[in-house]
Amino acid sequence: MLETRDLTLKYGHSQILHGISMQAEAGKVTCVMGTNGVGKTSLLKAISGTHPRAGGDLLIDGESMGRLPAHALAQKGVGYVPQGRDVFPLMTVMENLETGYACLPKSEHFVPDEIFELFPVLKQMRNRRGGDLSGGQQQQLAIARALITKPKLLLLDEPTEGIQPNIIQQIGEVIKYLRGKGGMAIILVEQFFDFAYDLGDHFVVLKRGEVVLERDREDADRETLLKHVSV
Repeated sequence: MLETRDLTLKYGHSQILHGISMQAEAGKVTCVMGTNGVGKTSLLKAISGTHPRAGGDLLIDGESMGRLPAHALAQKGVGYVPQGRDVFPLMTVMENLETGYACLPKSEHFVPDEIFELFPVLKQMRNRRGGDLSGGQQQQLAIARALITKPKLLLLDEPTEGIQPNIIQQIGEVIKYLRGKGGMAIILVEQFFDFAYDLGDHFVVLKRGEVVLERDREDADRETLLKHVSV
């Protein structure tokens, strides 16, 4: 579903990503791992178009994306849940969800029942402002908003950060459900090692903006992975 070829990214004169080549398959969770500051979030920004890449190519479902901006990549099927969630604090839960309609034809401007089945709390709080939700509820809203766009590729940046354990468990179940449907590739950036290792089908470890280890689940020894992502 996703392929990057020699992807690079810069902030000003500082190069952050150095020739990242990787793939993410539909029906699988690809975990991008590494210590703080190695370029994980920058990689998701490059894939989502929220920060322009400096070089390399990005292919979705075999089609080169060229230099498409973020909104066009969203229309091509890239759903992005950023670190920090970025919900609209003064808009209601429903209004936040409805922002995903921009990627869809008018005939699909509705919230599918599946969204509220995955995140029942959002149905209960659909008229509450996004800024009034707890951190865990905001995280659920951010994921649900991305799912409204019907993505082929879902990018999740630190979905467990600052979240209470019961919601972490629920988010894990949602990821497993989405993977099981088979039509979506999921890229998970996560510092919570056990959460990532439990969900991962493929592992990519970054260090200083480069891929230093890449393993499928059956070849991914837990201790080797843990050694690479520990400080």
